[in-house]
Amino acid sequence: MSGSVGTDQGDVAAIDRDLTEIYRDQLPSGVSVGPDERIVILPRNMMIAAKPDIPDA
Repeated sequence: MSGSVGTDQGDVAAIDRDLTEIYRDQLPSGVSVGPDERIVILPRNMMIAAKPDIPDA
């Protein structure tokens, strides 16, 4: 099941498949994934739907 959930601290936790091994070698130069990090792909339509709720920096 894919999705996201807000935490009590106001952060967003993404729930999706762990695609770290598939995408690790495709990262731009200088970008790495730490030992306690994973690559999770957020579907574009999810980000577009969430945009109105994300404040501009």
